[in-house]
Amino acid sequence: MHHCVQYFNEGHSYAVIVDMMSSLHGVNISLRTLKSKLNEAGLYRRKDYSSPNAVRNAIRSELRGPGQLFGYRSMWQVLKQKYNLRVKRDDVMNFLRELNPRGCENRARRRFTRRTYHSMGPNYMWHADGYDKLKPFGLAISGCIDGFSRKVWWLECGPTNNNPTVIAHYFMSCVRNLGVIPMRLRTDCGTENGIMAAIQCTLRHHHSDYYSGASSHMYGSSMNNQRIESWWSIFRKGRSQFWMELFADLRDAGYFNGSHEHQCLLRYCFGDVLQKDLDECVKLWNSHRIRPSRTAACPGGVPHELYYLPHRFGSRDCGFRIEQAELDALPEASLSMTPCGDPHMQEYLDSAMEHSQLQKPENWESASELYMRLKEMAHL
Repeated sequence: MHHCVQYFNEGHSYAVIVDMMSSLHGVNISLRTLKSKLNEAGLYRRKDYSSPNAVRNAIRSELRGPGQLFGYRSMWQVLKQKYNLRVKRDDVMNFLRELNPRGCENRARRRFTRRTYHSMGPNYMWHADGYDKLKPFGLAISGCIDGFSRKVWWLECGPTNNNPTVIAHYFMSCVRNLGVIPMRLRTDCGTENGIMAAIQCTLRHHHSDYYSGASSHMYGSSMNNQRIESWWSIFRKGRSQFWMELFADLRDAGYFNGSHEHQCLLRYCFGDVLQKDLDECVKLWNSHRIRPSRTAACPGGVPHELYYLPHRFGSRDCGFRIEQAELDALPEASLSMTPCGDPHMQEYLDSAMEHSQLQKPENWESASELYMRLKEMAHL
């Protein structure tokens, strides 16, 4: 009888309960006998419904958690199985309309509810991350963006974005130029962010706010680093897709095979041109107007204006001034690697350029020509 009650509360039909008792437990019972035993236990499908107050209280309890996402069918099932309540499905629908009207409206419109990004103001949180879409071609990009203003602080291309010293150099250069450090810094859990995180926490250790010291840096998954991940999507549509297709064409035509030598050569020829394009991208982005969004807590506007004039948007600068003496006390994070990533290849290619009196490329067309010329000269 215990199993019959369990299957009844799970919502199985009478015929299914009879079949399950026979198939799973070896108990043969007729449909009439099953109904009789369930009635003796006070279990009915269409009478002895639970009180409206009990149903309301159970629904309110569910609405305080993930149950706020349930439709009336899911809520009806939860009420039956979790709370052992007997209630009509239409009544559950009416209770939900009463207790969670906004959720019902959103489900009726099939509207996806996005998370809202919150920021107190400029320099409240910087988001740093690496961009790996060009890594198969030997080009690694690192970027950082201010969460409130969406102002891009750096967008640098080089042989690697996995070297902690390289990332720390980008961060230190930015902080030195601004004379400000953010209240908080967010990165993913990669080892390349270790030195940068240590610098941030060290420079913030003597402050007395809630996020001072170790709390000033926040690790999290790359997917949840919301601001920079969103910006990478925009960056791909407006910039990097061109370079991805250009380098893929070289690969598909047989001029690039992914070897170390080919990656060094591609970096040597395209690195400066790509960096020039990235600098232009940052300049245009920081001076363009971001439209207001109903789903965002941060205001719309021009990133430059949002950052430097927060009072115009009802906000304030959350950063902390840093003296040069504090920065000078830290070990200098310098870039020790050559632009192409290999000192021997760099020396050889520089010599070949000088011997053949070749000029540095100014755009992607001349970079492509230089790549083909040097590839032929080096027999790569």
